[in-house]
Amino acid sequence: MAWDVFSLIGTIAFAVSGAIIAMEEKYDLFGVYILGVVTAFGGGALRNLLIGAPTATLWDQGFLFQMALISITVVFLLPSKLMSHWERWGTYFDAIGLAAFAIQGALLAVQLGLPVGAVIVAAVLTGSGGGIIRDLLAGRKPLVFKKEIYAVWGALAGLLIGVGLFKEGFSLYVLLVLTTALRILSIVFHWRLPTKKIVKN
Repeated sequence: MAWDVFSLIGTIAFAVSGAIIAMEEKYDLFGVYILGVVTAFGGGALRNLLIGAPTATLWDQGFLFQMALISITVVFLLPSKLMSHWERWGTYFDAIGLAAFAIQGALLAVQLGLPVGAVIVAAVLTGSGGGIIRDLLAGRKPLVFKKEIYAVWGALAGLLIGVGLFKEGFSLYVLLVLTTALRILSIVFHWRLPTKKIVKN
């Protein structure tokens, strides 16, 4: 049940996020659908490749594809005035997608009996992979490579699931809210990871 719920939440959130960015970049209708779908399913495809899960299962998610297409259509048909605040809404949807897919990826890795390190990698790839592909296709610097704390929250969710602190049921939904909130707070309060520049002589 939890797997299905997180898959649905992540798919809709990232499909909407991809569609919003595509419209901001003035993509045509076909481009909006492509970017939305790639954002929604790209992270899962990358995860499956790296942890050894069957990649063909991507094509068995007919219901999720339908929900992604419906979500993209709804966003495309919304009045332009409602989309003028895309940055705020896009950020919220991206945060929800990151949290939901990070948890989903971690759950899959645990189900496959993989070690904690692999669970963390699966969480990060599933949570941020679609966003990375989206930003690259849109000609943007991926959020995961910026100073804002992004993928770290996915890694934290993966760690907590990997060590067994969050296992099933209600606790996973608490983790969803916590991860989403931390991502949004890192934006609001400008939390940054340390950086270091190399000075050339």
